Amino acid sequence: MDLALLIIRVVVGLFLMGHGAQKLFGWFGGPGLKGVTGWLASMRLRPPGFWAFLVGLVEFGGGLLLALGLFSPLGSLGISASMLVAIAKVHWPKVWVTENGFELPLVYLTIALAVGIAGPGAYSLDQGLQTALPAPAALLGVVLVLIGWLAVLVITASQPGSVSKTVSH
Repeated sequence: MDLALLIIRVVVGLFLMGHGAQKLFGWFGGPGLKGVTGWLASMRLRPPGFWAFLVGLVEFGGGLLLALGLFSPLGSLGISASMLVAIAKVHWPKVWVTENGFELPLVYLTIALAVGIAGPGAYSLDQGLQTALPAPAALLGVVLVLIGWLAVLVITASQPGSVSKTVSH
């Protein structure tokens, strides 16, 4: 089981880091912060520059923490928050990735939740350094993720304007 968790953490973590790098730095054909800021402004997320930096940081940093198995479940919580917003604000109600649906963000969300619940396993920095977050802190993190997700939905639902869905996860 520990080897399976390592494989899942590293593969998914590296791909999420790539998505974050697209948003933060424009790497791998991504839009960079300026492009993501404009895209988020079109989705009525205010202030868009803050949200652009935050989503890039959460995907890059969350992916890094997941891949390393460090400060668990902090990386899983960040990834979960980002994927919940992506599903609700960008990809819903379409399912398949070929239609810009929520398939890929749901897979990332599911894996992040599963690893967050199971823990990073024996082949992780948390195991080696004894750095996992205590259970009460992890529970507080879950509550904060849900509150943040609801806040984004409420804030953007109450603002008029058109929504552009051109950047995907």
